[in-house]
Amino acid sequence: MQASRRDEYTETTRRALLDCAAAAFEDQGYAAASLEDIAGAARLTKGAVYHHFRNKQDLFRAVFDEEWAQLATSLRSAAGQAPDAWQRLLTGIRMFLDACLDPRFRRIALEEAPAALGWHTWRQIESQRVQLVSQPLSELVHAGTLSPQPLDLLARVVLAMAGEAGRAIADAPDANVARRDAEALLTGLLAGLRTAP
Repeated sequence: MQASRRDEYTETTRRALLDCAAAAFEDQGYAAASLEDIAGAARLTKGAVYHHFRNKQDLFRAVFDEEWAQLATSLRSAAGQAPDAWQRLLTGIRMFLDACLDPRFRRIALEEAPAALGWHTWRQIESQRVQLVSQPLSELVHAGTLSPQPLDLLARVVLAMAGEAGRAIADAPDANVARRDAEALLTGLLAGLRTAP
């Protein structure tokens, strides 16, 4: 069924708000960005913002979710091309670390999100992301590639290491050097869990 003009306008309006909000949150941070400025940049009224989003936090969450959805789509595509579970895991880590070099992803997903979303919500989201690493880790443990570990704990620790590496990249004076060092460290730590060939 063809979308009506009203539906197309609604989606166009929402898209403009998300794009302008992402730019504002990246440039100014969550606290400093105002709904008035975001609406103005999108050439809309503040009322239009409230038609689509409950408040600024709801708008931020939509922007945050889009950033992660784009990364997840790229991860799934790359995972399908990896020859085995070990390479899928390393590819996923590399892609996440690469995303941490992107100024928008870094600012929104790593720097602003914990305060903007609140600690409780942030922790819930982080625990859901465990699934990103639990499947390849499970395959590796069951195949005997990694030494036996409690899988949930292993996935949480690997995700936490990657997250801290990402935040270190965000804080580093030279993000590219930090990105290179982070990959070497994470790969080495994971290699230490491998069973002898």
